[in-house]
Order: sequence, then structure tokens, then C-alpha cells
Amino acid sequence: MRYYTIIPAYNEEAFMAATLQSLAAQTVLPAKAVVVNDNSTDRTAEIAQEFTDKYSWLSLVNKASDAIHLPGSKVIQAFNTGYETIDEEYDIIVKLDADLILPPDYFESILEVFKNNPKAGMAGGFAYIEKNGEWILESLTDKDHIRGAFKAYRKELFLQMNRLRTAMGWDTADELLAKFYGWEVITLERLKVKHLKPTGANYDKTARYKQGAAFYTLGYGFVITAIASLKLAMKKGKPGLFIDYINGYFKAKKENKPMLVTKEQAKFIRQYRWKKIKQKLF
Repeated sequence: MRYYTIIPAYNEEAFMAATLQSLAAQTVLPAKAVVVNDNSTDRTAEIAQEFTDKYSWLSLVNKASDAIHLPGSKVIQAFNTGYETIDEEYDIIVKLDADLILPPDYFESILEVFKNNPKAGMAGGFAYIEKNGEWILESLTDKDHIRGAFKAYRKELFLQMNRLRTAMGWDTADELLAKFYGWEVITLERLKVKHLKPTGANYDKTARYKQGAAFYTLGYGFVITAIASLKLAMKKGKPGLFIDYINGYFKAKKENKPMLVTKEQAKFIRQYRWKKIKQKLF
């Protein structure tokens, strides 16, 4: 199986080399990899270029964009810029962040999942962050969720769901759509990815409201949004975020923001979410 990986990067000079070194050290290399320098103001592009000079499977694309780091839209726009430069002769497409250290057998193990399970639509490991000199699980989400930092998609699913949504919530929408279309989302606990920059490190107040807006555009409805907002705020250890998320939800509703999913998909998503909530309660 051939896999391509696209790496959006904005001001990642501190981590770019470590990420590309861990990619180059994989037991199964990508057939193609593209670093998309998303208007960085530091040495990100220069560092990436040093690696493209060494590895024929790696290329660099420079993209002009706004400097504001909003979750979802900016990173997926950069991903799409990279996607436009590749062909579709891949079996697996990977969206990878530029602040990761992957275990050497990461992609070998991911490809095995897809080879052995024809219903596997997505696969990924788990994110670990450094705290007091130890690498601990970055437990912002459930263990059946693949972090947006390292998403691997089977080509059929990727094209079936019309690629990735350019909005916050894209990395939840993809998994829910995978389930809607009858695919499985596989997580591998033994694959421990070192996440060098904790999720949300660069997000501002605007981004907090966008989380609530994401719940709205995924078709959650108010009750599921309230439950999801409370859960996420508590996991982050910042109960006050609950208010930001709820405000974001109502702001999106008032503005009649475009949905990330169809009415039929939204109905499925609500049913699926309620099923998951009931499983945890009972």
C-alpha cells in the first residue's frame, strides 16, 4: 500500500526538523510527502528545504495566508494546497502536524490495519505530551477518537466524504462521516506519538467561541452541545470555557452558519452521540 502525507506548517522551526527526521526514520517511508509552509515568519521553510534536498519523496510548497492561527480553517486550507500538488495514486492519505515525533514503526503499523481490515476507513495512534519530564497521554478526547494531528484515511473514504472540511470541527466531522458511510475508525494504543506542542497552545479567545460554533455546524443541537461543552471544559481543566462554547454555539445559530453536514448526516450524528452518552451513563 502506498501512503502520501501532507504536513501543514506555520512557524514550526522549533519542531520541524524533529518531525521530518521521525518521518524519514519510518520503517515504511511515504511514497510522497509534502510540507506546506503556511506563510511562516521563522525558519520553517528553510529547515524543510534542507530535508527536501536529502529525500526525493519529500517536497515543499509555500502558501500565502493570514497570520492568525484559527483552528480548523487555516490548517485545512494549507492541507488542501498540498493536496493539489499530488496525484491520486495513493491508497492512504495522511494529514500530519509539524510538531510530532512518531515511533519508527508508526506507518508500518497503520498500513497493517488497512491491509487486514477492509472496513477500516481511518486509523491512528495516541498523542502524548511532556509534563514534568514524563510523557503522558494528552487526554482531551475519548480513546476511540484519532487526534487531528495525525489522521490517516483510506482513499475511498477520503473521496466519499468529499475530503476535509475547512472549519473547526473537521477532525470530528470526518470520523462521524466515516461512521455514517459504514467505515470503522481504528485507534492503536501502542502507537505513542510525542506531541511537542500541546493542542490549542496558539489559540485565542476567538478560537474558543469557534468550538461552540463547531458543535452547531455538526448538527449536535443544544443539549448534546451543552454536554460536550461541559465535558471538554472539564477535561481542559478550565470550567469557564463552558460559557465560551455555549456563546459560540448561539452566535453560530443566530448567524445561521453553514452546516458541515447534511440534514440526514446531522440526524445520524445526533443518534450516534446519544447512543454514546447512554453507553457511558448505563
